[in-house]
Amino acid sequence: MVTCSPESLVIGLGSPSQNLSGTLSPSIGNLTNLRIVLLQNNNITGPIPSELGKLSKIQTLDLSDNSFTGEIPTSLGNLRSLQYMRLNNNSLSGACPLALANMTQLAFLDLSYNNLSGPVPRFAAKTFSIVGNPIICATGAEPECHGMTLMPMSMNLNNSQDAQPSSQSRSHKIAIAFGSSIGCVSLMFLILGILLWWRRRRNEQMFFDVKDRHHEEVSLGNLRRFQFRELQVATHNFSSKNILGKGGFGNVYKGVLQDGTIVAVKRLKDGSAAGGEIQFQTEVEMISLAVHRNLLRLYGFCITPTEKLLVYPYMSNGSVASRLKGKPVLDWSTRKRIALGAGRGLLYLHEQCDPKIIHRDVKAANILLDDYCEAVVGDFGLAKLLDHHDSHVTTAVRGTVGHIAPEYLSTGQSSDKTDVFGFGILLLELITGQRALEFGKAANQKGAMLDWVRKIHHEKKLEVLVDKDLKNNYDRIELEEMVQVALLCTQYLPGHRPKMSEVVRMLEGDGLAERWEASQRAESTKCKPPHEFSSSDRYSDLTDDSSLLVQAMELSGPR
Repeated sequence: MVTCSPESLVIGLGSPSQNLSGTLSPSIGNLTNLRIVLLQNNNITGPIPSELGKLSKIQTLDLSDNSFTGEIPTSLGNLRSLQYMRLNNNSLSGACPLALANMTQLAFLDLSYNNLSGPVPRFAAKTFSIVGNPIICATGAEPECHGMTLMPMSMNLNNSQDAQPSSQSRSHKIAIAFGSSIGCVSLMFLILGILLWWRRRRNEQMFFDVKDRHHEEVSLGNLRRFQFRELQVATHNFSSKNILGKGGFGNVYKGVLQDGTIVAVKRLKDGSAAGGEIQFQTEVEMISLAVHRNLLRLYGFCITPTEKLLVYPYMSNGSVASRLKGKPVLDWSTRKRIALGAGRGLLYLHEQCDPKIIHRDVKAANILLDDYCEAVVGDFGLAKLLDHHDSHVTTAVRGTVGHIAPEYLSTGQSSDKTDVFGFGILLLELITGQRALEFGKAANQKGAMLDWVRKIHHEKKLEVLVDKDLKNNYDRIELEEMVQVALLCTQYLPGHRPKMSEVVRMLEGDGLAERWEASQRAESTKCKPPHEFSSSDRYSDLTDDSSLLVQAMELSGPR
C-alpha cells in the first residue's frame, strides 16, 4: 500500500506479509519524501540497496523476516531522522557499519538472527538486539565475543583499540558459538536469560514508576491492551512536540509503536480520579461495540492505578476543521462525500447500535479524515448510551459553543436530535469553510451562523455562503440542497428535526423536496416560540476559543 501526503507526495510504502519476492529496487532512493517503509515478512532477496541512504526523511524502516544478503549499507548512517529500524531474520553478513552510530534519532534497532560479525558500533539507540549472530563482539576492553547476545539498554560499549584477542580466546569464542557441547549451549542460554532479566530491570528504572494491573483481566473484543511503557516510548515520553490536539478530557499524542505503526494516544486527564475512571470505562466499553467504516476504531487501551490511555489509528489528513483551513483546498465533491460519510457514521450510532450512542459534540474538529479523505467520526469522550429511551437528562452539559442544540443548552436534555442539530452546523461549516463562531466578523455577516444563513437563504443569495476558496467550483443545485438539509437539521424544536436516517437519505437525493415543502408549510402557520433565543445575542461576546460554563457545564475543545 502506498500512502501519499495531501501534496500528493509518497510518504509511506507498506506491503508486509504479502509473499513478495525478487529484489528491492535501488530506485526506491528516488522517493525522497518517504517516512515509513514496511516490507517485513516477505521473500525479498538480494542486497539492501545503498540508495536507501538517500531517504533523509524516513523515520521507520522494517525489512525484517526476508532473505536479504550481503552487508548492511554504510549509507544507512546518513538517515539522521530514522527512529526505528528492523533488519532481523535475514542473511546479512559482514561487520556492522560504524556509520550506524551516526543515527542520532534512532530509538530502536534490531539486527538479530543474521550472519553479522566483528565489533558492534556504539549505537545511539537505547534499545537494540543482536541475538543470533555467530561472531559478533562488543568493542569493550573485554575480549569476549558472544554468539547470541541481547544488548541491554544503556550497555557500555567503549571504543578500545588496545584489547587484542589472542588466538586462544578467538578459538574459545568460536567454540561457544558453534560448539556442539550441550554444556556450552546450556551456559549460553543461562547467560542470555541473565541478560534478559538485567535488561528488564534496567528498563523499569528508565521509566516512570507506573504499575500496570497485570492480574486484572479485561475482555473487550479484539482490543489490544498496551503496557504504559510501550506508549511512553512510542510518544517520546509524551513529548509536547507529539501533541496532535487538546481536548476537555486530555491531550492526544502522535506515537510510533515498536512495529512501526503510527497511532494517536489519548491520555486522559487525572486518570486516578473517579471521573477519569468513568470516562475511560465509557469510552473503552462502548466505542469497542461501535464498528463502522465511518467511525474511528479504538485500537487499544492502557490502564494503571494512575494512568488511563486510549489508542486509536492515526488519521494522516487530520480533522475537517484543520483541512478547511489548510491546503490543498477541499473541493466540493470531497465536501459532499465528507458530509455523507459523517452522516452515515452518526446514523450507525443512533439507529444501528444497541443500545444507541449519542455523540453530544458533533463538530468539524471531531470529524477526522483518513488517507482517502473519507469521513471518520471520532471523539466519543462525550458519548452517552441511552437505555432505549428517547432522551437522557444529565447534570453536566458538554459540547462546543456554537454547536449545542438550544434544548440541550437550556435544560440539559439531550437526544439523537441534539446530534442532528450539531450535524446541521457541520454542513454549514463545510459549505462556508468557517467555524460557527467565526460568523459576524466579515462586513457582510450579521449575527451568528444560523441567523445569517437563514437571512441569506431567504434572500436567495446562496453564492454569498460558499467558501471563497472554492472559486465558484461547485454545483448550485447541490448547494441549495445541502443548505436545505442543514436548515432542517437546525430547527428550533427537536421534534421538527429529521432523524439521521432521513438526513442520510436526503443527502443521497431521496425525499428532500417533500420534507422541505412540508417544513415550509409548517413554518408559515406556526409562531416563533416565545422563549426562542437569538443565537447572535447569546454568542455575540464569545470568541472562537470561548468555553462556556453554566452550572455543571464543561465544554471540550478539539482534540
